[in-house]
Amino acid sequence: MLFMACSHVESDADRNKAAEPMTDLLVTRNLPYETGDRHSLDVYVLRAPSKPRPVIVYFYGGGWAAGSKAEFAWVGAALARRGFVAVLPDYRIYPQAHWPMFLQDNAAAVRWTRDHAASFGGDQSKLVLMGHSSGAHNAFSLAVEPQWLGAVGMTPHEITAVVGLSGVYSMLPLDGPREHAIFGSQTGYTEPIDHVDGPSPPMLLIIGDRDRAAEPSNSDDVAAKLRKEGGVAEVIHYPSLGHPDTQDALALPPGHPPGIIDAILRFLAAHGAGAPQA
Repeated sequence: MLFMACSHVESDADRNKAAEPMTDLLVTRNLPYETGDRHSLDVYVLRAPSKPRPVIVYFYGGGWAAGSKAEFAWVGAALARRGFVAVLPDYRIYPQAHWPMFLQDNAAAVRWTRDHAASFGGDQSKLVLMGHSSGAHNAFSLAVEPQWLGAVGMTPHEITAVVGLSGVYSMLPLDGPREHAIFGSQTGYTEPIDHVDGPSPPMLLIIGDRDRAAEPSNSDDVAAKLRKEGGVAEVIHYPSLGHPDTQDALALPPGHPPGIIDAILRFLAAHGAGAPQA
C-alpha cells in the first residue's frame, strides 16, 4: 500500500512550475556528498542577506523505490523562502538499494550539510531533519539510531529537531515482494522505534486522518514511546487530509491561514531553529 501511494509526480511538476522564477533564490545543484550514483544534493537559500539561517535537510518520499530531488525543487524553494537553508539530497533507492543503504546515504548527506552549511549562510548548530512518507522514516531513523550518524562522525544530539510529514515509522509486518526485498530478514532490518532508549531530538509528527499509506495511529505510538524515554514529541492530526496533502501544504504562500507550515515554524522556533526575520 505504501508503494502505491507515495508518488505524486504530476502535482510536483506543477508545483515546480509554480515555484518559478527562482530569481530570489541562490540555487546550487548537483553537489556531490559522496562518489557514486544518486549521491548529490541541491541547496536553496534566499539571496537576501541575513543572520545565519537554520538548515533543513529534506528527505523526499517515494516508497524507497521512486523520487528525485529534481521533482521536489518546489519544496526547496518553499523552505528557503521561509528563511531556511534547504538541502535536498538524492539517495539510492530500490532496486539499486535496500535497507540500510539509503540511511547510509542520508547520513553522509547530513554530514556534508553540517560541514558546508556556513558556505550557504547556514548555522550548522541549527540542523533540522524533515521528510515525507518514507522520507520521514529516514529522518526518524537517523534521529533515533545512533549507528547511522555515528558512521559519519556525528551523533543524533547534533540534530536540533525532526519534522515528519505523513511518516511511515514502522514497516513490520512486511507486505508484498518489494517490501520484503527492501526490508526483509536478509537485510537485517530492525524497527527504528526499538532503538529508542533515551531522549531523542524534539520531533513534530504531522499526519492526516484520511491517510491510507501511513497509519495515523503509528505517529501516536511513536510519539508515546519517545516521550516515555524522555524525549519531546508532538503529534498534530488533520482530519480532512490524506497522504500527499501534508507535503503539498508546504507550497502554500506566506500569509495563508494558519495550518501545517505555521505549525512547523512554531515548533522549530520553540526548539531553537526559528528562521530569522526577513
